Amino acid sequence: MTALLTVFPHLGLIAMVMSLSHLLPLGVSIGHDDGATQAFVISMIVNFSVGCAMWLGTRHYKRDLTPRDGILLVVLAWCGGAAFATLPLLLAIPGLTFTDAYFETMSGLTTTGSTVLSDLDLLAPSLNFWRCLLVWLGGMGLIVLAVAILPLLGVGGRQIFKAETPGPMKDAKMTPRITETAKGLWVVYGLISAACAIAYYLAGMTWFDAVVHMFSTMGLGGFSSHDASYGYWDSVAIEVVAITFMLIASINFGSHFLAMRSKSLVPYRADPELAWCLGIMIGSCVGIALYLDWMGIYPDFLSSLRYASFNVVSIASTTGFASTDYNLWPIFAPMWMLFLCSFASCSGSTGGGIKMIRAQLLYIQVYREFVKLLHPTAAVPAKLGGQVMENKVIFSVLAFLFIYIASIVAMTLVMMASGLDDLTSFSAIVASINNTGPGLHKVGPATTYAVLSDFQTWVCTFAMLLGRLELFTVLIVFTPVFWRK
Repeated sequence: MTALLTVFPHLGLIAMVMSLSHLLPLGVSIGHDDGATQAFVISMIVNFSVGCAMWLGTRHYKRDLTPRDGILLVVLAWCGGAAFATLPLLLAIPGLTFTDAYFETMSGLTTTGSTVLSDLDLLAPSLNFWRCLLVWLGGMGLIVLAVAILPLLGVGGRQIFKAETPGPMKDAKMTPRITETAKGLWVVYGLISAACAIAYYLAGMTWFDAVVHMFSTMGLGGFSSHDASYGYWDSVAIEVVAITFMLIASINFGSHFLAMRSKSLVPYRADPELAWCLGIMIGSCVGIALYLDWMGIYPDFLSSLRYASFNVVSIASTTGFASTDYNLWPIFAPMWMLFLCSFASCSGSTGGGIKMIRAQLLYIQVYREFVKLLHPTAAVPAKLGGQVMENKVIFSVLAFLFIYIASIVAMTLVMMASGLDDLTSFSAIVASINNTGPGLHKVGPATTYAVLSDFQTWVCTFAMLLGRLELFTVLIVFTPVFWRK
C-alpha cells in the first residue's frame, strides 16, 4: 500500500501532462469537422481531472522513489495510460466494447500495431491520428517522456528510466543527468520524425497521411489510416522511404544521439548490434526474394525483391506494415519473417523482441560452451564490442530467454485451449509479445484481431504489455517478494 501511495502523485502528474496530448487530435477533429471533437474534449477533461485528483490526494506521500516504486510506476502508467486513451474511441465509435478499445490503445502505446478496427478509410481522421500518435508516444516510452518534461518528478527519475528502457545495458549513460539523457533522446526522435514526415510527403502522401504514418514508422507500430496499409498507394517511392526509416528506427537511439552530438559516424561503427541488425535484415530480404522468385510467386526477381524487402523489414523491425497479403506466400517465408521479429531490432530502439544484443550474447555463450567441450580448462571470455561481458549479464540473458520462451508456450497453449487453431494461436502470441502486430492465418495482414473472442483478446493484450516492458518488469509485480517489505 505504501508503494502505491508513493507512485500515485507521480501517476497524477503524468496523467495531467499526457492529457495535453489530446490537443493535437482535437485540432485535427476541428479542422476536419469529423464529429469526434466532443469525444476528445471530454476525454481530455476526464484525464486531467483524475490526474489532478490523484496528485492532490496523495502528494504528501511523496518520497524518493525506490527501484520497486519505479517498476510499479511504469506498469501502472502503461496500464492506466491505455485505459484513459480508450475514451475518445469509446465515445466516438458506436458499439465499440471496452475490451476492443483497450486492446487498440494498448497496441498503440506498446507499438504493436495490431488492430480490431476495420473500415479505417472511413474512420474519423482525428481518431486515426490519435491511434498513430499513441504509437509515436509509446515508441520512446511514456515514462522517458515524463522524465524529460516533468522535472517535478525530481528524484527517482533514474529508477523510472531504468525500469522502462529496453535492453540489458540499462546502466549506460549518455549524459550526466537522466533528464538530459531523456531530453536528448526525444530531440533526436523528433528530428528524425520530422525528416520522415517530409520524406513521405515528397514521395506522394498527403500531409495528413505523411504525419500519421511517420508516427507509426518511427514508433515501429504499424498502425495505418487505410485498411490496405501501404498497398493503398502501391508506390515504390513510398515503400523506399518506409524501409529507410524503419531501419533507422530499428537502430539504438543512443547511437543516433551520440552521432548527432559528435557530428560523427564513429558511434555507429562502435555499436556492436548495428552490423548484425542491418546484415540479417538485408540478407533476409534477398533470401526471401530469391525464394519467392524460385516459387514463381511474382513474375520477376525485381518484383519479388520489392515485396520481400518491404514486408521483411516491416516484420523484422516489429513495425507490422504490409504492402501485400504475405499470408498467401508459401508458409516458409512468413514463418522466417515471424522468427526475425523475435530478435532483429537493436536495444534502445523502438522495436520489440528480445533485441539483437541478447541474441548476440546467446550466440557467444553457445560458442563458449563448444570451446569448453574441447578445451575444459580454457578461459573463454564473452566479448561484445571489444568489452568483456560479466557472467552475471550472460546469466541475466539466459533467464530472460527462459521466461520469454515459457511465456510464449504458456500463452499459446491458453489460446489453443480456448478454441483457437494452433497457427493462429502461436503467431498471435509471438506477434503480440514481440510487439509486431499482424500474425498469420486468421490474424494475418489482410485481417484484424476482431476474429478473437474477448478472452483471447485479453491474452494478447497482456502479451503486448509483457513484451513492451520486457517481461521481468511486469512479472515481478505478481511475485510475493515484490510486495514484501
